[in-house]
Amino acid sequence: MKIAVTGGAGFLGSHVADALSDAGHDVIILDVTKSDYLRNDQSMVECSILDFPKLVEVIAGCDAVYHFAALADLDEAIGLPQKTIEINVIGTANVLEASRQAGIKRFVFASSIYVYSNQGSFYRTSKQAGEHLVQDFNERYGLAYTILRFGSLYGPRANKSNSVFNLLSQALQFHKINYAGSGKEVREYIHVHDAAATSVDILDDEYKNGIAHLTGSERMTTGDMLEMISEIMGGNIEVEVNQGEMTGHYVQTPYSYTPKIGRKLVRNSYIDLGLGLLDCLQHIDQKRLQDETAILEDPTL
Repeated sequence: MKIAVTGGAGFLGSHVADALSDAGHDVIILDVTKSDYLRNDQSMVECSILDFPKLVEVIAGCDAVYHFAALADLDEAIGLPQKTIEINVIGTANVLEASRQAGIKRFVFASSIYVYSNQGSFYRTSKQAGEHLVQDFNERYGLAYTILRFGSLYGPRANKSNSVFNLLSQALQFHKINYAGSGKEVREYIHVHDAAATSVDILDDEYKNGIAHLTGSERMTTGDMLEMISEIMGGNIEVEVNQGEMTGHYVQTPYSYTPKIGRKLVRNSYIDLGLGLLDCLQHIDQKRLQDETAILEDPTL
């Protein structure tokens, strides 16, 4: 299949694009910035999801669209309501309409378990609106879809907007972690490679016009996560927990709102959290060393 991936230069989108390519699909990435992970068997168009004419041009001829482009940083979204709505709601409507005009066979929408929560502020609201738009396009035009509600992702290519990346980066750089919450927050962690692989599996007709939860099998408190990171790094990491509540984030469970029910998907084989954290640490440390080497070799510095 020829598949367009909006947001395909980002953390999750780039891994999904790779998993689709590995499965033999013809992948075209749409993003506002050039991907650092673009493969030789992929193509790319620098395009905003707010540029509707360009979307129509690029999506024409595609069989499926994976819509992962979004303002995805919850903390950033809390302070930018208009931008969040413009990108996550208007942008989604643009991609849906371009997909309808192209007659695509499946529209895959990256949502969040925050749609169930009374937390998440404008980010949650934008994802709820996106899900409703997807379902409305199905009811009105017959546009087939699959909604993926992602939980707490971690893994290579993450940036500072990712909570696990932040914890690991602090541990590597300062041998100290300063955590804003209480440590009692419960999360279900899923490695991005598992999330990407499952995102390909849902192209099966079994998941057509359905909703799937991709939250993984690694459920633990953030306090336990902090202890695990310290232990992995030899036990010499100072951990400071502020005992406060993080604005917009749920504590024990996101489930306080009841939209249309989805089903949780967990692969039979998945990356263990401990091994996944080691993988992340290696990638972060390797990137740091590459950056330091580039600075030393730059004759202008």
